[in-house]
Amino acid sequence: MKTNKYKPEKKEKKEKKKNKKNRKLGKATQEILAGDVFEKKETVKWIPFILFLTLLAFLYITNDYIIESKVRKIGKLQKELMELRYEYVSVKSNLMNISKQSQLAKRLEKMGIKENKEPVKVIRIQSKEK
Repeated sequence: MKTNKYKPEKKEKKEKKKNKKNRKLGKATQEILAGDVFEKKETVKWIPFILFLTLLAFLYITNDYIIESKVRKIGKLQKELMELRYEYVSVKSNLMNISKQSQLAKRLEKMGIKENKEPVKVIRIQSKEK
């Protein structure tokens, strides 16, 4: 009967792989921070493209800011428009109420002017034509 044996070699391989990944990540970070990346010809070729992407990001952020300010302004103007509509309706109804004949008669009566109860008489003068 065979017995299982402990094999430490596999763990060492896994640890080596993890260490390699950590070393690569650490090495890349160290190259970026030290500025060694910009000394390579391959990286220098990508600088115009990176600058172009940076410009696009700047334009995108600026555009977003402008749009947000316009949306806020539109909302503010819509609220103001609604308030002006409500004011228009209330003023119009007040004017309709004030301009009724009965309301006019009451206001004029306070000033001493009374409503004429008799029908209007028309006076016609005939002129002699020669």
